[in-house]
Amino acid sequence: MGGPVRSGRPGAGAGGAVRRGVPAGLLVPALVGVAFLLLPLVGVLARTDWPSLLHHLTTPQVTQALRLSLVVSGWALLLSLLMGVPLAWLLARVPFPGKALVRSLVLLPMVLPPTVGGVALLLAFGRRGVLGPWLESTFGLTLPFHTAGAVVAAAFVAMPFLVISLEGALAGLRPSLEETAASLGAGPLRVFATVTLPLLAPALAAGAALTWARALGEFGATITFAGNLPGATQTLPLQVYLLLQDSPEAATSVSLLLLVIAMAVLVALRGRWTGGAVREARATPPEGAAAPADPAGFADLGAPEEGPTLEKPPIRPGAGATSAPAPAAEESDLRAELTGYTRFPLTAPASTTIAVVGPNGAGKTTLLRALLGLTPRAHAEVLLGGRDVTRLPTHRREVAWVPQDGALFPHLSALANTAYGLRARGVPRAEARRQAREWLTRLGVGELAGRRPAQLSGGQAQRVALARALAARPRLLLLDEPLAALDQTTRARVRHTLRRHLAGFGGVCLIVTHDPVEAVSLADRVLVLEGGDAVQDAPPAEVTRHPRSPWVARMLGGNAWEGTAGPEGTVELAGGGLLTTAPGEATPPGPGAPVLAVIAPEAVSLHLARPEGSPRNVWAGTVRELTAVGSRLRVLVTSPEVPALVAEITPAAAADLGLTDGTRVWTAVKATEVTVVGL
Repeated sequence: MGGPVRSGRPGAGAGGAVRRGVPAGLLVPALVGVAFLLLPLVGVLARTDWPSLLHHLTTPQVTQALRLSLVVSGWALLLSLLMGVPLAWLLARVPFPGKALVRSLVLLPMVLPPTVGGVALLLAFGRRGVLGPWLESTFGLTLPFHTAGAVVAAAFVAMPFLVISLEGALAGLRPSLEETAASLGAGPLRVFATVTLPLLAPALAAGAALTWARALGEFGATITFAGNLPGATQTLPLQVYLLLQDSPEAATSVSLLLLVIAMAVLVALRGRWTGGAVREARATPPEGAAAPADPAGFADLGAPEEGPTLEKPPIRPGAGATSAPAPAAEESDLRAELTGYTRFPLTAPASTTIAVVGPNGAGKTTLLRALLGLTPRAHAEVLLGGRDVTRLPTHRREVAWVPQDGALFPHLSALANTAYGLRARGVPRAEARRQAREWLTRLGVGELAGRRPAQLSGGQAQRVALARALAARPRLLLLDEPLAALDQTTRARVRHTLRRHLAGFGGVCLIVTHDPVEAVSLADRVLVLEGGDAVQDAPPAEVTRHPRSPWVARMLGGNAWEGTAGPEGTVELAGGGLLTTAPGEATPPGPGAPVLAVIAPEAVSLHLARPEGSPRNVWAGTVRELTAVGSRLRVLVTSPEVPALVAEITPAAAADLGLTDGTRVWTAVKATEVTVVGL
């Protein structure tokens, strides 16, 4: 008793629901289709002369044809790899005119009748073809009726299988992995050899196996272009064709051999032969789930701070881990002029950290990618320490990038990931690994050096990514929301670690963030972007007190209303309504000037009846949402008189007022609590 209740009906459960849900109108044709494909194979098995099978497969003609087939298919595979891998990369990564036509040409041999393909090859490479006479006179190479011709025919038919497998895998490969490798100093060939190819290994193996199997079974193009000469072009499929006339039993035995080889390849590649996206062995465990333990722990990091502060907290030199080696200060200042989607100058002395904030689509990531030279949306004239790096490729700019996902190379350990930039810059392997291990230890993940990224939690992976970037000793460090994927507890700890190491970084650092705590605790300056323009660039305290962007004011938790300056210290709100400010506030002179009125949530009081007394700004409204933030409640109130307003009160006050969704209230704001900033 008390056990799970099971249905007695056949097919109950998820599987049963699926079986009952298959329409008979689809099931019957599907079964007929399976039978249609299966019966020919059954016919081969039924008609095979099993007692004579070994004898048929060991005759001199068959063994000679088998050896020739292996030679031809092997060379065809090599030829396909030499041409197909670069072709797949070109189709997947390089935009160029006529790309659709080139892809159609690649796929054409798969749908072209093999004999037509043989005729086309004969007209191209034959003795009277387009290139045949030149090949014979220049290189003494004659393809028709030679083994080389059989190789060309097999490669022509089989190479498309390799190209489409690799193109699909390249399309599924995260570009950030290759871009990050380039930012660490790896040139294009090194990136391809050390990042791209290892990640493509499953798709490459699958495509190569399919290509080899197709080349092994090629018949029509071979007999048309290369002929059927024993010992020269008579491969195993051609041998089957001849045996059908003289010895059908032997032809069946050889056909069975080819069938077994083809089935073995398909079974080995099940689920991988379409060239899908590169898969990692395991997914990164989510924060708070059953992630691997963190042996290094956070015990040495101290208690992280949990609220925004107006000034960047001081860091004691030498506190905690050993100070990070950094570029010389005089060589690391930044001067950039951005054009295109992002349009503003950017300068920063060495040892400066800038938080880049703004709404989605403001151009934050575009700014970072422009500094790396990775986007056509924006262009950046960049000088680092007086050196113009504008026309240098990414791997020669000494600009390290940590994208939002960290972009750790999944096929490398944490130690090899961290040493990657050092190795790309020519540091010997042993020295690079020693320095990488030191960096991992500084960031509290030294004991995880042997783990792959899939074995790391989110916080551990972010610290490894940061160690990898810092180990490369860049002059410009770009961090794109490095803590966005972490839970609140882990984010605070990693933020503490990051702040400590940025304090010893001698270059310039740009951090894209949506978190006000990160902006005010990590940065010396806050750069606010909207629509590709810089609307404010100031210290965190100034941005906190006088935000010049409604988005930033709301990010910091305040109410921000746009409007125009009115007479006698009033603001005419853009959405309708009038706001009164205290005399002497910094309202721009003259009516009609665009302004931003900022009201702190804690300055908004709520009442069940219209308040009397000092408040100059009083509006009736309706509670629409209550949200707990720490030990306080944020109450969203909508009003027909002014834009929506957020108040912050204690839970006890909310209980006394009996606030729920839909409660009618009065909101009051003193004129002295309104900050007006010119736009």
